Amino acid sequence: MHLGTKGRYAVMAMTDLARQQAALGDDGPRGVALAEIAARQEISLSYLEQLFARLRRKGLVNSARGPGGGYRLALEPEATSIADIVAAVDEPLRATRCGAGVAKHGCMAGGAKCLTHDLWAEMGRRMHAYLASVSLADVLAGRLSPDLAEAA
Repeated sequence: MHLGTKGRYAVMAMTDLARQQAALGDDGPRGVALAEIAARQEISLSYLEQLFARLRRKGLVNSARGPGGGYRLALEPEATSIADIVAAVDEPLRATRCGAGVAKHGCMAGGAKCLTHDLWAEMGRRMHAYLASVSLADVLAGRLSPDLAEAA
């Protein structure tokens, strides 16, 4: 399973935004500048601007221009799942080699499914379910799946 840079960077940046917003409190409409997030997370500012344009279109962040402008979460951290963030930047969560819309058919010649198709498809579904169960608040608080903590 591969989660690309769009999804990983969007989650990193949104987590940073949630942390900074919590530190600022509700002192008016002040937002967090993308340049600050880019510097802290070591992500290209131009790449981050592209990601935040997608996040804004999907309703996960709000932006304001001018002094004190920047970005703010559109929803509370508890209401923003990691799966929502990844989906907002168009990062597919698939483990099969089949392309989008090919799930009914297989990825092999003639549309046949490979022998392990169902295994990888189920892994993709479970990954999505896990990311949907984790919120930004969970990441900030270190409240990740108890199953993972027991395995460590």
